[in-house]
Amino acid sequence: MSNKNGVFELVKKSKSGVRFGKLYTPHGIINTPCFMPVGTQGTVKTQTIANLLDNDVNIIVANIYHLYLRPGLVTIEKAGGLHKLIGWDRTILTDSGGYQVFSLADLRKIEKDGVIFQSHIDGSNHKFTPELVLQAGEIISSDIRMVLDHCVGWPVSDDETRIAVENTTNWARQSIEYRQKSGSGDGSLLFGIVQGSVYRNLREQSVREITELDFDGYAIGGISIGEPKSLSFEVSEFTASLLPEEKPRYLMGLGEPSDIKRYVKMGIDMFDCVLPTRNGRTGTVFTKNGKLVIRNAIYKNDFTPIDPDCDCFTCRHHTRAYIRHLFNAGEMLGPILTSLHNIHYYMQLMEEIRGEIYADS
Repeated sequence: MSNKNGVFELVKKSKSGVRFGKLYTPHGIINTPCFMPVGTQGTVKTQTIANLLDNDVNIIVANIYHLYLRPGLVTIEKAGGLHKLIGWDRTILTDSGGYQVFSLADLRKIEKDGVIFQSHIDGSNHKFTPELVLQAGEIISSDIRMVLDHCVGWPVSDDETRIAVENTTNWARQSIEYRQKSGSGDGSLLFGIVQGSVYRNLREQSVREITELDFDGYAIGGISIGEPKSLSFEVSEFTASLLPEEKPRYLMGLGEPSDIKRYVKMGIDMFDCVLPTRNGRTGTVFTKNGKLVIRNAIYKNDFTPIDPDCDCFTCRHHTRAYIRHLFNAGEMLGPILTSLHNIHYYMQLMEEIRGEIYADS
């Protein structure tokens, strides 16, 4: 799906740089700024597809590294792609496995042409190259595909970061070359990723090299992986200011509700984060008055909803006392209800942000 302006339409931009846009994908139009719940292994943890649809979720994030290992590309191909396998007819963005370069540092070896991973499941070795990642994306049939990148944690030396930027650029170039040779005409979008840790000169270099390749959109990677929050804000704002205005900007792996508004003001369009479901599974819920830990004793006889102003299924039907009881009794319904509330909270937050941008408020 596209429009006369290409894959991204900048509908409205305020003087401060806040943007309202439309991202055109094969499985629908995504209004931005948007939040994408994480469905790493083809499932947003604890949630049914019906729950996601009821809460107006239009895009989820899946992970090529995890899907490659389980259920495997053969199974996904036989199913006719990930949409058919999981019963989801809206947009899917696939992360390339670049984050696993950082998170599975003890189980991987980086080479010039890709990354060798040792499976965290059975110890078997697998080599991820830029080409393999895109081939996997074709089999999965994701709508938006992230290229393979080299993500480093913090603290990290200038030299190590420079190598990561070099690898990220080379792999991005290989990805573009593969896309051109294969002539993939499935309408999917390809996003490049900017690295450079906290070094401004390397961020600038990365932006220059990645944007020269003319991707459909650009992601800011390597943020919020150890550095102080003040640095996360600083580096994100600096990097976003260098990215092309006519393309979508995606801040990878960031999603505290209070932070999202600040990042939106930097002109960032897309966010993903595990917080709604990860926090939900441990009994932490988001409300307009801040976080609330539902397992605390104070809620034992509290027969009000999690958030009296919320109209999600959980808040319409259940009380804090009941949900606390579910957690204390080890019932799986507890994490389901809290995660459901959190996803609804995030979707409402983004709708409010888009409304405020549209109304110039």
